[in-house]
Amino acid sequence: MMDGTSTHLYVPTSQEEREVCLGPDGSVAHVTRVIRMIHGRWKLPILFRLYADPSMRTLQLKRDLPGISQKMLTQHLRELAVDGLVERIDFREKPLRVEYQLSEMGRQLLPVLIAARRFSTSHPA
Repeated sequence: MMDGTSTHLYVPTSQEEREVCLGPDGSVAHVTRVIRMIHGRWKLPILFRLYADPSMRTLQLKRDLPGISQKMLTQHLRELAVDGLVERIDFREKPLRVEYQLSEMGRQLLPVLIAARRFSTSHPA
């Protein structure tokens, strides 16, 4: 079984070790899932903007993220919502009023992103 001393160069030798790392429910699958959830040019900027404000309307997000198109903002917000990182709150008002906020799962992702930043700054390119 893999322990805390293993590195990225570790090659699992037994079937059990391979399953822990490479199996359908293994480490690789779970890390890949998280990377897929945040992959996209605007997903991280959206998430970090929502970390700063608890709830935001689409127009406010668009204003705070210069260069993002309405189409991309809508697409990324939908994907983040499907993945459970943000919640869409429809106030069922006319004119339409919708806000986005981080879900509990989205808030739990913040320490992971901070750790990634810390890793990057301590290992410059």
